Amino acid sequence: MFLPRQSLALLDPLQWPDHTDEQRAIYKSTIRFVEHSIKPNLQRWEQEGMLPRSLHREAGTLGLTGLGFPEAFGGTPADNWSRALVTWGLSQAGAGGVIAGLMSHSIMVWPLAVAGSKRIQSRELPQLLRGEMIGSLCVTEASGGSDVSAIQTQAVACDQGWKLNGSKLYITSGMRADLLLVAARTGAKGSQGISLFAVPGDAKGLSRQPLDKTGWLCSDTAALFFDDVYLPHDALVGEINRGFQLVMQNFNAERLFMAVQALAMAGVCLEESLAWAWSRQSFGQPLIQHQVIRHKFSAMLQAMLPCLHWARRLCQDMDGGRANAGEIALLKNAATRCMRDIADESIQILGGQGFMRSSASERIYREVKVMMIGGGADEIMHELACRQLGVMP
Repeated sequence: MFLPRQSLALLDPLQWPDHTDEQRAIYKSTIRFVEHSIKPNLQRWEQEGMLPRSLHREAGTLGLTGLGFPEAFGGTPADNWSRALVTWGLSQAGAGGVIAGLMSHSIMVWPLAVAGSKRIQSRELPQLLRGEMIGSLCVTEASGGSDVSAIQTQAVACDQGWKLNGSKLYITSGMRADLLLVAARTGAKGSQGISLFAVPGDAKGLSRQPLDKTGWLCSDTAALFFDDVYLPHDALVGEINRGFQLVMQNFNAERLFMAVQALAMAGVCLEESLAWAWSRQSFGQPLIQHQVIRHKFSAMLQAMLPCLHWARRLCQDMDGGRANAGEIALLKNAATRCMRDIADESIQILGGQGFMRSSASERIYREVKVMMIGGGADEIMHELACRQLGVMP
């Protein structure tokens, strides 16, 4: 069940100026996919705790899973704002778990594309971009998340390859992933001793444990355990002890699109509570006629719109190779706080209805914290901004 929403032109990409015909077509295709294939099944997937593999293949057929990636590997080159429009469109389902699970490959394929072996680039990578395989990035451990340099999982050279031992935690699509990109220690302590390895999902010695979460219920999350997992030499992605740099380069795009997702989710909450305020009668008139209520909506838009323009400009900067990691970090913080505040206000406007599972605002409210932690916690983002934007001497 979905509550009605009152569409606003300011939050509808089809009514935004300066979009190309191709960008409008991408967004329309994404919205059709959401309306026909996701929304009718979302409640069941949330109960089952994962997305079906058929959804990945359908998204691949539409070109969504390969958008923005090299044509040589089966992708479709696109600018970052086009990719942002796909994120905005998928967010209209009002469930962050859809994006987390469906697009979990998107944060692990770039290292494969720029530094993977010929075998991986010719076999696994095209299948990931077509939605025929599911991929996961495996960095976080029980010992730390944002502190990538503290990784303890180890890969040791052996006859004809590597032996991998250790564990990973909070891995998105960890229960279903066919290919895992695992960060492991191959050298000294610190960031300079980390390498990346492509680990097949059926590797001997790999075990998985599902984890229960507050939100993102339709996205499976797992703890992974590696017990003497043998890997061939060409499972190494990039140069030995240079994996940290590949992971860090990947974070900029992840954080930018998380910011776009947060803003889109805030928009879903706003439109849902606005429709309620138009129809709900209170003291003989619609809620929207009460000044204290309608001013909440202008405050929501006041918070959202600057972030939205900021995100579009940073997409352009990233296209031109000018994006600053510190500025992207600040946008992520601002956008996720916007999502938090608007979800909170929307539930307040919805009243008792906002406390029901039939409300998208209720689901999004449960997902706020993972958006403020995943991809780099608020506090880490502020520290990164200080270092990148000249605050630190």
